[in-house]
Amino acid sequence: MRVAALFLAGVFWALQASAPAVAQSDPALNARLAMEALDAAAIKLREAERSRDRVAALTETVQAYEVGLAAMREGLRRATIREASIRGVFEAESDRLAQLLAVLQRIEAAPEPSLLLHPDGPTGTARSGMILSEVAPVLQKEALALKSALQEVAVLRALQESAVDVLEDGLKGAQEARTRLSQAISDRSDLPRRFTANPEAMQTLITSSETLEAFASGLMTVELDGVEGGVTALDFTTARGSLEMPVLGTVLRRFGQSDAAGIRRPGWVIATGPKAIVTTPWPATIRYLGPLLDYGNVVVLEPGEGYLMVLAGLDQLYGRLGEVLPKGAAVGLMGGAELDSQAILISSAQASGAERSETLYMELRWNSEAVDPKGWFAAGKE
Repeated sequence: MRVAALFLAGVFWALQASAPAVAQSDPALNARLAMEALDAAAIKLREAERSRDRVAALTETVQAYEVGLAAMREGLRRATIREASIRGVFEAESDRLAQLLAVLQRIEAAPEPSLLLHPDGPTGTARSGMILSEVAPVLQKEALALKSALQEVAVLRALQESAVDVLEDGLKGAQEARTRLSQAISDRSDLPRRFTANPEAMQTLITSSETLEAFASGLMTVELDGVEGGVTALDFTTARGSLEMPVLGTVLRRFGQSDAAGIRRPGWVIATGPKAIVTTPWPATIRYLGPLLDYGNVVVLEPGEGYLMVLAGLDQLYGRLGEVLPKGAAVGLMGGAELDSQAILISSAQASGAERSETLYMELRWNSEAVDPKGWFAAGKE
């Protein structure tokens, strides 16, 4: 019995050692919350058609789907890690577990009167009783821990199996929301415009610019048609330190950090998911949108007098030159092919990072000079 108690205690503490992440964040609970978030996004999609501002409503719907799907992927990743951790404990102790079960089965099969007798007589029987009285509570506690761990494995496995349908519905909903958003933006005609395009001046600037810096500098001085004045009624400098990220993602490289080729850029490289929506962190005027150099499709926003925000690497662009956009307005979508439900499950299990396959490049410039976005975005705070 002492061997049994020691074995169970060893497994119990091994399980406890594998559980710190669960104490901080329950994978099953997080996954269920993510499912609820996707349900809420589906409701937003149904209600968007009745909204007075369909573009804003659909933009929020797309973002809600992105957040829900990202949370779902993270919940599944944590669930997979937790299940593997529990199973690892059992596999490591499989031999001793088999021995323990054999001992317990023999004890259970023995007649109850014989368990009360001891070869050494009454003294041995009394000692055995004392040992049993000490060991029994420990055995019960550790047995409950093992039972709980096995139940958790069953819950996690069931969660992963049910995730396929939830993910498929979420992916379909997100795609439908993007399609509706693209159409709503195409139909929109109520946005104010500060100026209209000057194709000749813009083409001359594009042709003569060999770097993004040169293009941005020239953009501040290029002659435009129909300029009406003020950028926005809001002072952009008041946004310092509080701007939200233009896309849901993770900053891979910050201002001045070199990449694998040793190239340093005066901006942020942000890893995003395929088809991620890109929005304006602040009310801004569209100063340029279209292909530029080797940056792919680019949007240049003017959030304040003397300031430019460059967003490069998009696939689909929204808006027209000179339009004044409100905060949180969609300016485009990232490229890439969105993973299906099975691929998401595989990438979550392998932690492959396939869900962040696209990169958005962002620069913030003041009077033609690049400045570190760290001081402006809440995500830059340490």
